[in-house]
Parts: sequence; C-alpha cells; structure tokens
Amino acid sequence: MPRRQDQRERPLSGTAQRRRPGQPNAALEPDSAANGPSPQSMAPVARGTAARRNRSLKLSEQPQTRPTGVRRRGAASTPVSSTSAAATSPVPSSSVRSTSVRSSSGGISPDSSVAVVGGYQRQLRRAGGALGIGGRARAGRSGADHPLTDRRTNAALRTYDLQVKESFDRIVPLLKQLSALQHEDDFVERAQQLASACFGFTLPLPILERAWVSQLDMRTLFAWCVFETYEQTSASFFQDDPLGGKPGGAAAEAFDAFLLECGFHLLDVTPCADGRLAHAIAYALRLPFSSVRRRPHAGGLFDVENTVNRWVKTEHRRYREGLPNPAQADTRYLKVVLYHFSSLDPSHEGCAAHGSDDALAASCGLARLRDFQTAVENSFCCGASVDLLLLGLDTDTDAIRVHVPGLDGSTNLERWLDARDVHAATAQLPEAEGRRRILSLVEQAAASTPDPGMVRLIARLLEHNLSQIDYVRAYHDGHYSDDGHAERFIGVGIGFKEIHLRNLTYFAYMDTVEEGAPDLDVGIKIFSGLNVARGLPVPVVARFDYHGQVPGARERAVKHAQRVQAAIQGRYPELVQQGLLHTLLTIRDQDRHVPAEAVGSTISFATAGGH
Repeated sequence: MPRRQDQRERPLSGTAQRRRPGQPNAALEPDSAANGPSPQSMAPVARGTAARRNRSLKLSEQPQTRPTGVRRRGAASTPVSSTSAAATSPVPSSSVRSTSVRSSSGGISPDSSVAVVGGYQRQLRRAGGALGIGGRARAGRSGADHPLTDRRTNAALRTYDLQVKESFDRIVPLLKQLSALQHEDDFVERAQQLASACFGFTLPLPILERAWVSQLDMRTLFAWCVFETYEQTSASFFQDDPLGGKPGGAAAEAFDAFLLECGFHLLDVTPCADGRLAHAIAYALRLPFSSVRRRPHAGGLFDVENTVNRWVKTEHRRYREGLPNPAQADTRYLKVVLYHFSSLDPSHEGCAAHGSDDALAASCGLARLRDFQTAVENSFCCGASVDLLLLGLDTDTDAIRVHVPGLDGSTNLERWLDARDVHAATAQLPEAEGRRRILSLVEQAAASTPDPGMVRLIARLLEHNLSQIDYVRAYHDGHYSDDGHAERFIGVGIGFKEIHLRNLTYFAYMDTVEEGAPDLDVGIKIFSGLNVARGLPVPVVARFDYHGQVPGARERAVKHAQRVQAAIQGRYPELVQQGLLHTLLTIRDQDRHVPAEAVGSTISFATAGGH
C-alpha cells in the first residue's frame, strides 16, 4: 500500500552539542576543522554518575554566596539542654543552624544536630525515643492553618472527595433498603425510583424482575452499582475537570514551565499501588495530574524494562519534535518512587508488599531506582542517564518525607526531611521568609552537595504538602479515621488517569495478569477482608488506554482487556463461581481528554448500560 504523505511541516529538533565521544561539533567549534581536534574535544563524554560528579565539581568551583541557613563546616550545634523557651517570635533564617533531619529510627540523625528554629529546639519524642505525631506540638498560630496553606483549594478538594466517595458509599444502604422491599407488589417500580433518586441511574430489570421467584441477587446488583458509579465518576472527571489539572490548563502549563526551569523535562512517579496513595499526586503533592507520568506498583517496585522503554520514547520525542524541550537542552528525566508508612501503627498498617517494614520499603524503592538508572547508563551512550528521587508518605497524616539526593547521585536512607518538621519550623514566618527557610532546610538535608534545581523542586513539593497536612488536620482531626484499607474497587491494567482519591481504588498496573500477579494478589487479599468477608463481591475494573491515531488500536485494546478478564477468572475460579468477583472492561483513547468507555463485563445479561 503506498505511504500517505504527511503535508505538515515538522522540523527536527536540534541534536545535542556532541552526541558521540571524541567527535567535535563544527558548528560549535569552528576552529576545530582547521586546527584539528583539541584534547578537550577528543576526551570521552562523561556518563551517568561521572557526569553528575563533574557538574558537582563545576558548581563547587563557582564563587557563590553560602545559602542562608546552611550549616558551616566546623560549626558546633547547640546542646539540647540549652533550649530556649522564647521560640515563638519569627527570626531571620540565618538563625537556623542545622536541619531537622530524621534518622531511620525516627529520631535525630547522629550526623546532624537538633533543629534550632528561632533559638528554639524541638525534641519531642514518644515512647522508644522516636519523634512522632504522638508527641508533636500543634504548629501554627493557635491551631490556625500554615501561612503557605491554600485554604480555597483545600475546600474544593474536600468537596470533590466527599462527592465521589459518598456516591460509592450510598450503594450498600440502598441495597439493604431494597432487600426489605423485594417481595412487595410494586417492588420493581419502587426500586427504580429509589435508585434514580439516589444514584442517578436505574437498575437492571432482569435482576429486579426475578426477585419474586428467588432472593434478590445482591452480589450482582452490588457489582453493577459499583461499575455504574465508576463510569459516572470517570465522565465527570473528564468533562468538569474538578482538580483543575487537565492538559493545556493554566495549572499544568505553569508547573511544566517550572519543572523545566528546575532542569527536568519529565516527572515520572511510581507510588505504591495501595489505595491510600491513590491521591498522592493531586492531593499530597498538589501537582496537576497531566504534568506527571504515574505508574503505581505494589511496594513501588516498578518494571525496569518497561520504564526504560518509556524513557526511550520520551527522549525520542525530544529529538524528533522538540517536546517538551529540544534534545540538546540540559535537562533530565526524573524518576520518583513514593513508598509509604504509618506513624500510628507502623507494625501493621505500613506497606503490605514489604510486611509493614518501613526501612525495607525505602531500601527496595531506592534499589529499583538505581537499577533503572544503571539500565539506562549501560544501554545508551553519550552521557545518557536519569535523576532519581525517593519520597515517603505517612498514610495517616499525608505528610511526606524526602530523602534529598546529592548532585553526585547519592541518597542516604538513614536521613530525610519530614514535612511536619518543615511545617513547624515555618508556621510563624511570613510567606516569603517561610519559602526561604524551606529552601535552606532542603539544602541542609541533602546527602551531599545538592543540585539547585532539585532543591527548588523539592522545596515546592514540601510547600504543597503543607496544605495537605492542614487539610488532614482540618477535616480529619490530624489523621485519617480509615487508617487501614477502605478501597471501593480494584483497578487493573494501564490507565486510570481519573482516579486521584485516597482509598477509592487499589491499583494493579499490568500488561498481562501473569506479570502483574503479585500486585493483583495483594489487591484480592485486601478485598477478601473488605468485601468477601461480608458476602460482597470484589469489583474489578480492567482498563487499557490506546492511541486513537493508530489504526486498529481500539480493537486491540478491547481484545487485550478480554484476555485479562479471562486470566483473572482463571486465577480466582472459586471467587468467580460463587459470584464474589465481577469485572468491568473499559478502554480509553489517551490522545483525547475523554472518559473511559465500557466494552464488556462479567455481568452477562443484556442492558442498555453495556454491562
């Protein structure tokens, strides 16, 4: 078949200044052709860690003013016994003599001094000597929000959270009401009226009309209602943009520009698949969802090979189209792992994939990040590498901890900066001074000399997290009441850009059930306690996004979803036979800002809703 010509003019992006070791660029070095290659031009291009070390050395050689608040070499820390009670008045940021950095045990790191904020040292400890929420003074002016907290956004996020979750939580009470009415003469009519008023949709007639013959099939009806509510949620998300983060929106454009200014052309985040982290991007970090590539995995253990392939696509687009910036621009691909822990019940409510072992969750996340970095450096030439960032999230308070990396690529697992300490250290400061203090604290917490762009980005994430800390304090009395699992359905496959609410969905990112079996098994285990123990089925929404511009992509996505459905049924046959597992198949054109499309379901009767 003859190739169709593309009439659009799409000039290639400029290439990097030197894409092969030892080859000078004539355009940039005009004298090289006449005089021969210089020794500098023939030197191999530094790669990976070596390149980062060179940048660090160059930065250290440049004359620069020492950042405010950075501890000077040889400066002695103030002993704890000299704590001053006069700590409430704001003071210049230079009075911060060391950073409040946590060690792995939760106490003050042995290689850092206790934080001194305004002449005031905090060393609140709970049993065992660990700093924690139990012994933490409430920061702020008489319990008021932090000066940097965005109260308007907090209120909007709270409204959206309640609206969506209440739509799912109304299902069981209504089904109980229908159970008491199922033998009434006008049951079908009354049931439809109640459903329309409560949910905004009607119930499948085949189930209602059989109620007089046998008991109402509550398991199938429950799954149907969950699936219909999910479809409503997806449609509303893409049509109304409740989080204000759609592609091309003001928030997305502003953050994308800021990210480039920090020296990163893409932010790729892998949170744990636990539903208590489903809101990490839009709520805990307050980032526009369209500006972040999110791929949840159990324990944060993402697939290295798949991530390398996504890195290749990103860099190829920079080279071919100059998007999001040209290939020769000195920016990096930033890969982030977000593990989680529980400050209230660390031994039981931490990451299930790591046995609620916080240290193991952090170390495994960092190991996977380094595997990815090594894979890129070993597979591609010319200085190819990526930057790494390890974050932790307290699922009880939504406070993040940041293992601030050094410019040489080092990350210290025994040292981190806790957003609650940042909140307390800046709660009495004006906005501008508070932001300067945050930058200072980030610099002090770094594993080695930090990259200025990384410092700016982390400071922005911490500032955003201050609003989320106050959100939890204002609406959940400081910590969530559902400190365990309370997800409404399992999401498997690739996609779910519209899910950004805590404890709404357990994610099992996968291309096939075989490769995603560990993630899915964890989800089934969770829902065995949430639903199966109460006689309710496990609702699974299978989702595969596709590129609508690619011929046949939609049909392949449908077949992909059908294969996954069959594999799920084959993996959990007992649950399927008992009606305790139902699956909804959905696809979505990711090239357009449109809702998911339902294309099949294990609920077999014919209905206008497509299930």
